[in-house]
Amino acid sequence: MSVILCTAGYDHTIRFWEALTGICSRTIQHPDSQVNRLCISPDKRYLAAAGHLNVKLFDIRSSNPSPLLTFEGHTGNVTGVAFHCEGQWMVTSSEDGTVKIWDTRTGAIQRSYNHGSPVNDVVIHPNQAEIISCDRSGSIRLWDLTENICAHQLIPEEDVSVSGVTVAADGSLLCAANHTGNVYVWQLIQAFDRTQLVPITHFSAHRHYITRILLSPDVKKLATCSADHTAKIWEVIDMEPAGPDNSEPRPFPLEATLTGHQRWVWDCAFSADSAYLVTVCSDHYARLWELSSQQIIRQYSGHHRGAVCVALNDYSEAR
Repeated sequence: MSVILCTAGYDHTIRFWEALTGICSRTIQHPDSQVNRLCISPDKRYLAAAGHLNVKLFDIRSSNPSPLLTFEGHTGNVTGVAFHCEGQWMVTSSEDGTVKIWDTRTGAIQRSYNHGSPVNDVVIHPNQAEIISCDRSGSIRLWDLTENICAHQLIPEEDVSVSGVTVAADGSLLCAANHTGNVYVWQLIQAFDRTQLVPITHFSAHRHYITRILLSPDVKKLATCSADHTAKIWEVIDMEPAGPDNSEPRPFPLEATLTGHQRWVWDCAFSADSAYLVTVCSDHYARLWELSSQQIIRQYSGHHRGAVCVALNDYSEAR
């Protein structure tokens, strides 16, 4: 399968789509709970579906509707999931206040890090030696896997939930979004085998909750999804580090506001060439956008309740 596109949400189903035709090619039942997040392994073999208390691993190439493995150990909703670049391990975040690293072959927990507050999202740094997570209390933490410690803690706004984090594919930037609609950007600098975080800018992106934030593969665009029924595309520009004069930083330029969603926009995924974006919405639909024209070129209809997560892998070969 050259293009894998799947969505899930509150109707307890995972749906696979033919991206170009909009036809649903496969449906997997997920009776335990809603599905909160989806992630496709880099080799396109597996799909991880994060639900309530656990993550299920499905074989994409098989017609077997049962999971190959179920990762059990969280005591709250699993809110984030990401694969190691070679699929050897997986990281998850949960409302139980922890971030866990799992062996993808056995399902065993290898490590567990405690936030002390419900964790909303987690990502893996491209160097595969650090993970970054964020929580409801307003904290962002960078975990050094080599030293097995929390190397950095950032609090952009006191007591304001950080809803999502995203790291540039080249390891140059970290972006975070919160429940007041603000975006924060840091430059990531490798120095003495440690990552330093230098504030670059912050700006108001939406007037309501930001539900997801995502950098494009080419690191030229930043997508934000919101409760205001829109997704926005921002141009990522080179900026000098924020100065000590407390002057208002310059925001990333707004490239596009994607309108047409009828309710909250929950999640998004870029195509490999960064030219297209798929969004999912509480109005039950997934939509494929051509970013150059800002037009919907395909709409995926089939979910009976809100669609809240999407995963797309259209890379020409396994990375």
